Amino acid sequence: MTVTSKEINTTFSAEVTAQPGGQYLNRCYSCGACSGACPVSQAIPDFDPRRMIHMIRMGLKERLLTSDLLWYCSSCQNCVFVCPQDVRFAEIVGALRKLALEQGLVSDQDLLDKGKAAWVERDECVSCLTCVRVCPWRIPVIDQGGKAYIDPRECRACGICSTECPAAAIQLNESADERLIAACGASR
Repeated sequence: MTVTSKEINTTFSAEVTAQPGGQYLNRCYSCGACSGACPVSQAIPDFDPRRMIHMIRMGLKERLLTSDLLWYCSSCQNCVFVCPQDVRFAEIVGALRKLALEQGLVSDQDLLDKGKAAWVERDECVSCLTCVRVCPWRIPVIDQGGKAYIDPRECRACGICSTECPAAAIQLNESADERLIAACGASR
């Protein structure tokens, strides 16, 4: 990875540590336990928690915040269980995602296109409340028009609501990581 001085943002690390979840960044001493325990990095070699922390420290803000890497993390917490310093990489990724959204480097439409959020086809929704009942995070709500609404910034893209919707009104694109994993499996 060639880095130019134009790419370096010297305040990026401070921005991350100021975010909820980002305060754990400076505990990391780059031992690599997180990368070794990460199931995503086993399937997608470009996703490497230790490398991502290094990118933060180097100040590669735009490169990291515009990267699909942020959206591969499944928040499984395997990295948290093995980290000797309690770095909580999954929470750092959450802080990075929030920064990317707040700073307009990723839009709500990008989340939908990447398969990181579900959406409701309003003309198909029958207001049955199934999505409201089945979502473990209580993200779908019924809006003023009486139809289900899913906030793309809150959606976990787990697919439960889209699978359970009796009217097939909830859509979820196949995510880029699912395509990568499928391609890795096909090439073996």
